[in-house]
Amino acid sequence: MKYYFLFIVAFSLAFFVANSQERYLNEIVDTVDIGTYTYVVKDGEQLNMDIYQPMYDAEFERPVIMYVHGGGFEGGARDEPSIKEFCKKMARRGYVVASVSYRLTRKGTDTGFGCDCPANAKMATFDKVVEDLQDATYFLIEQREMLGIDPQKIILSGSSAGAEAVLNTAYTSPTCYDLESGPVAYAGVIAMAGAIPDLNRIYDESAIPSMLFHGTCDDLVPYGTAPHHYCKEDDAGFLVLNGSSVIAEKLQSLDTPYWFYTVCGGDHSVAVSPMIDYFEEIMQFCFDYAINGENNQIHTVVSEAQECDLETYNYCN
Repeated sequence: MKYYFLFIVAFSLAFFVANSQERYLNEIVDTVDIGTYTYVVKDGEQLNMDIYQPMYDAEFERPVIMYVHGGGFEGGARDEPSIKEFCKKMARRGYVVASVSYRLTRKGTDTGFGCDCPANAKMATFDKVVEDLQDATYFLIEQREMLGIDPQKIILSGSSAGAEAVLNTAYTSPTCYDLESGPVAYAGVIAMAGAIPDLNRIYDESAIPSMLFHGTCDDLVPYGTAPHHYCKEDDAGFLVLNGSSVIAEKLQSLDTPYWFYTVCGGDHSVAVSPMIDYFEEIMQFCFDYAINGENNQIHTVVSEAQECDLETYNYCN
C-alpha cells in the first residue's frame, strides 16, 4: 500500500491530459441517450432514476456511476440542471450513469433534518435511504443485459444528504444476487461532504475504494467527529457523525485505497463544487481505483481564504 500526502493551493489538471481518446478518461461520444425508469414503488410513491448512456456505444459490460442528490432529505431532485450536466459529462466518457430519486422522508415535516428533528428519526431516515439505494442497485443488476453494464463495477456518488446516503450504503458486505461472477460489492464511492453515524460499519469485508471531499469549516455535516449540524447535547436532533477525515483514517488503518480531498476553510459548498472544480480528478479516481484496482492512499489538501470557529488541523496551518 502506498500512502501519499499532497499540499497544494493551485492544482494543475495537466497531469490528467491523456495521450489518446481512452474510454472512461476522455470523451468517446458527443451525444447521450437519457431514459427514465421506475426502479421500485414504496409508500405509494414511484421512485425513478434517469439513466444516461453514451449514444451508439457498442460496449456491453460498462461501469455504472450512481449519483444521489442532496437536499437535507426534504428537497432536491435528480434532474436539477447542474446534475444533468454532471451526468452527461460522465456518460460521454463511456459510463452508464444513473441519477436516482429516493424517499424524502423529512419533506413537509415541521422539524426538517436539523436540530429539532429527533435523533431516532434521523437514523430512520438513513435506514430508509440505504434501503432505496439497495433497491436501485438491484434494479440495475436485474437490467444489466438491457443496459450493458458490469454489475461488479457500480460506483456510488452523492452530495450532502446524498453523500450521507451513499456512504451509509457503500460500506456493507458484498451482497449475493445469484450472479455467476459472485457476490456484488460496490466498486467505489465518491462522497462530497458526507458522514456516517457508526464508524464500525467500515471493516475488512465492507471497506471499498473511496473518494472523499470535505471542507474543514462545514457547519452542517462535520469534517471530523462532531454532532450533526453541530446541535447541542440537549437538542432533540443531537446525533454524533463521523465525517470524511475520520473515515479516511479508518480506511488507512484497513489498508483500503482512498483519495481524500481536504478543503481548508471550505464550508458546506464543498458538497457540490467538486462536480465542476474536480471533475477530472473524479474521473481519474473512477478509472484508477474503481476500474483498474489501484491501491493508493492519497490526501490532497487545498486552501480557501476563509476561517471559522471549528476545529483546526495541522495540515491547514
